[in-house]
Amino acid sequence: MALVEVKVPDIGDFSDVAVIELLVQPGDAVKAEQSLITVESDKASMEIPSSHAGVVKELKVKLGDKVSEGAVVLLLEAEGAEEKTAPAPAAPAQAAIKNEASAAPAEPAPATAAPAASGPVEVRVPDIGDFKDVAVIEVFVQPGGTVKVEQSLITVESDKASMEIPSSHAGVVKEMKVKLGDKLNMGDVIAVLEGAADSAAPVQRSASGVERENVPAPAPAAALAASSSSPAQAGEGRAATPAHDPTKPPLGLPHASPSVRKFARELGVPLAEVKGSGPKGRITQQDVQQFTQAVMAGSLQTQAQAARAPASSAGGGGAGLDLLPWPKVDFAKFGPVEAKPLSRIKKISGANLARNWVMIPHVTNHDDADITELEALRVQLNKENEKSGVKVTMLAFLIKACVAALKKFPEFNASLDGDNLVYKQYWNIGFAADTPNGLVVPVIKQADAKGVMQISQELAELSKKARDGKASPADMQGATFTISSLGGIGGTYFTPIINAPEVAILGVCRSEMRPRWNGEKFKPRLMLPLSLSYDHRVIDGAAAARFNAYLAQVLADFRRVML
Repeated sequence: MALVEVKVPDIGDFSDVAVIELLVQPGDAVKAEQSLITVESDKASMEIPSSHAGVVKELKVKLGDKVSEGAVVLLLEAEGAEEKTAPAPAAPAQAAIKNEASAAPAEPAPATAAPAASGPVEVRVPDIGDFKDVAVIEVFVQPGGTVKVEQSLITVESDKASMEIPSSHAGVVKEMKVKLGDKLNMGDVIAVLEGAADSAAPVQRSASGVERENVPAPAPAAALAASSSSPAQAGEGRAATPAHDPTKPPLGLPHASPSVRKFARELGVPLAEVKGSGPKGRITQQDVQQFTQAVMAGSLQTQAQAARAPASSAGGGGAGLDLLPWPKVDFAKFGPVEAKPLSRIKKISGANLARNWVMIPHVTNHDDADITELEALRVQLNKENEKSGVKVTMLAFLIKACVAALKKFPEFNASLDGDNLVYKQYWNIGFAADTPNGLVVPVIKQADAKGVMQISQELAELSKKARDGKASPADMQGATFTISSLGGIGGTYFTPIINAPEVAILGVCRSEMRPRWNGEKFKPRLMLPLSLSYDHRVIDGAAAARFNAYLAQVLADFRRVML
């Protein structure tokens, strides 16, 4: 193992940027391109990656240190590397981010005011280095607003850095050409200004020799707000945030590094409501974790707040729940105890389940399906396809059967949106997967267009990703209906909780042989218990009974899937 110095690569014209986050510690194993620290200037924050893979031997920087290109970040025990190697050239993802001067005109601005432009001026994205297709995560101005030269217009973010794009002119915003979530590149038009003029402020030369306007620096780079998260995450995160009061304004623009924003998005945390404890109010990973803990501690109180809110998911108001405070008990008085923190998944799912149970009027319909012939078919298919490596499960047949039932009863494939019922013309089936860290729900997309063999293969792949903790948010979004299978664990019937904004969920338990009367005598049949929970605001009891009965018929004679 050779000892390697990992240094700050070329980060453009930035120098003496502050270290605001340490992402690794001595003893940690790191991969090449893994982020080590986060640094920040007035206009951008960026993560500095590792040039080698290895084990961290010693950190050479601490929080608050100022670093520039070539500064040693840490010592790394890297296999197959030369001792004290020179800093690796910047990879595209960490290439130079041009500073605020890149937005200035190509020619130095005169010391006196330039005449106003003759017409509307297009403000474009300046040279931002090798970054491409960077996402707009914040828009600071709106049509009608007055902007100054070098005033920040938007914030963009890549995987490794966020930066503010300033205005090259002063004037009144006539039209914004971008919105949250848009992807931008150098030269793209951001806004159209009226009455725009070139820089009128005196020019000073920076230490790096770059001329720039002598104007106050804008606010620090801001983080991605919760509104830019995926719809599913944003909706669930807000609804399940006990520390959040809908009547209160947000704390202000969130200020965090890209890694913290990613961490917050994974948890569904609205960063605009998190108070930062870092320098200049920066939100740290610990702040996000503490916010999540506060969320869980006050979950029941928040459900009461949500119930008292002016509008619910179904529209209209409702009386407050007026719940009693959660009891405070010193359990250690009664015997030995051991406190273990909830896993991240349980923190999120627990809050969502509490909200769904309180907000949705659940009713559960129970029925049985005769799967004797279907099980025989499943066993036969597995024997015939033994060499393929794909094992057909009963859950794959259930997914296809549910799609057939959802097509026959479309209100089960819908969602409430205010006073409207949204009927979806796609059939994505979620399935509850038990993992060491808690319950997650991956989704089989476009299940109507896939066969049982393909569904079985996707089930195996998604289940493995979930168990390994590698399932992405995209893998768990977009479901229109969910199946919760207890499989071989046991039980007969149960009441699964609906996964909002869906309106129904199917629970299945372990099948068992039972005597069934065929009109002449009792015969042993393999019976599968079905438990269908449904939102009574949308679905009547008779419709639920028909859905379950039809589903049982399809499972008993799978040829009905083709009808």
